[in-house]
Amino acid sequence: MESKVLDPNKDSVVLDDALTVSWAPHIRSNGSVRRIMLDVIIAMVPAMIGSIYFFGLSALTLILASVASAVFFEAATQKLFKKDVLIGDLSAVVTGILLAFNLPANAPWWVAVFGAGFAIVIVKECFGGIGSNFMNPALAARAALVASWPEIMSSYVNPDGIASATPLAILKSGGGVSSLPSLNRMFMGDIGGSLGEVSAILLLIGGIYLLVRGVIEWRIPTFYILTTVVMLLILGVDSSLIIYHILGGGLILGAFFMATDYASSPTTPKGKIIFAIGAGLLTAIIRVKGGMPEGVSYSILLMNIATPIIEKFTKPKVFGEGK
Repeated sequence: MESKVLDPNKDSVVLDDALTVSWAPHIRSNGSVRRIMLDVIIAMVPAMIGSIYFFGLSALTLILASVASAVFFEAATQKLFKKDVLIGDLSAVVTGILLAFNLPANAPWWVAVFGAGFAIVIVKECFGGIGSNFMNPALAARAALVASWPEIMSSYVNPDGIASATPLAILKSGGGVSSLPSLNRMFMGDIGGSLGEVSAILLLIGGIYLLVRGVIEWRIPTFYILTTVVMLLILGVDSSLIIYHILGGGLILGAFFMATDYASSPTTPKGKIIFAIGAGLLTAIIRVKGGMPEGVSYSILLMNIATPIIEKFTKPKVFGEGK
């Protein structure tokens, strides 16, 4: 067969009539990257509508600023690097929405712009573009924003515009059930928090859509949430408060939409389970023993870094390969 080199500026190269080699993410399905990203966007639509319903114009402004900035920075960076402009694959749109979902509703618009620039330029394009980023771009940007503007990123308002502590912050300070919002309010999203974490039901609708479409597998969301619950109980959290830990904060958002990122999570079934268990353990430990009320973002980022090691020890042996 004629030897061909895969051009990093091209999506793929045809080696013969039956074999095409392409850049990551390597997805065993008939769907294109654009189709998969479109499914993710569709899955996030309920939560987007919910955030705009509860927080109004400020939520819409942050989502639009984040998405527009992500698309702009991707196109500009790819042109600067003399690569094909691939904004049509919609991956930048997904990153922009996820970043907005990690912002407080009262954050200024320029925070979204800075975060989008960090996510796309530093985390994604500087490491090779889609499929080559070693951690989730939106979560990495959130971590950078928390380090740069902690007051902005830890200031939350209720849908009525009044500043208040999030359910996890109340739990962290020792508050009991009587000081927490009702479960109905938490399930529907009528509470303070980041745009994409407040409505559990809308996130679950999107997560189920991704599972049905085959965009994500059940292993990471299931083992992530279950491990977090078990570890919280081991660490002494009262069983009556466990449901608040599930519905409050970014556990559902992280489990379905960010821990399942193709490029930064393991590809093997065993690897996915190990990844999810590790993220769950870290989330519970940070929430109970750490200095912050939330631990989802940093847990997933730490497991992103561990992904190459997990892949190394869980990859299946090639038939006939020696020990």
